[in-house]
Amino acid sequence: MSDRFEVDREFLFLGRTFEEYLDLFELTVDDVTGGPILDCPGGPSSFTALASALGTETTAVDPMYDRSLDELEAECSESIERNMEQVREKRDLFEFDYYGGVEGRGRFLRAAAERFLSDYERNPDRYVPASLPSLPFADDAFALTLSANLLFLYDDRLDEAFHVDAARELARVTGGELRVFPLASLALERSDLVDPVADALREDGHGVEFVPVDYDLRPTAEEMLVVDCGRDR
Repeated sequence: MSDRFEVDREFLFLGRTFEEYLDLFELTVDDVTGGPILDCPGGPSSFTALASALGTETTAVDPMYDRSLDELEAECSESIERNMEQVREKRDLFEFDYYGGVEGRGRFLRAAAERFLSDYERNPDRYVPASLPSLPFADDAFALTLSANLLFLYDDRLDEAFHVDAARELARVTGGELRVFPLASLALERSDLVDPVADALREDGHGVEFVPVDYDLRPTAEEMLVVDCGRDR
């Protein structure tokens, strides 16, 4: 059995719940009641729906948001099934205390997708179809930007130039703080691209630090990149 998590498509369309976002980005509810907030890439996560329900101006970005509701529903179902098939097969690579077991992980994925699809249908203006490394927003448009499960995770298909350009673009549209998680790749180890990205952001005058995260699905994914985007601009 391979010790690598295989994704045979370009990317999987998977999302996290609002509660998972708080944990994997080390946030409290109070932290996300200001705004505006950007979730990029948003995928089928329920963060935008729940943060918006709290009264926070929240925008999600993903290239998949140009699809119809039916297409996205089918994509969610297929991606969840592909993911869970491997999670069951390679369960020894993960820790499931957070989810209460392997199948609990699947319940979280489905709950996030269900809430996302409902909000996508009712509030399509919150979901912007766009792709890194070019975003259709002004400089400093967001007080907080969250970026999960793209940068570093897919370092086998997204090269260093993409990572640096994408991180700089996320920093450009953020007037406050950018948080990126995880820093581990599909090989379940810290990506070799983390340091080049951090160095590029420091060269641009941003404060950069690595912050421990108390979220333990993958033992090698226990920190996030936190960027002070307003520093020395």
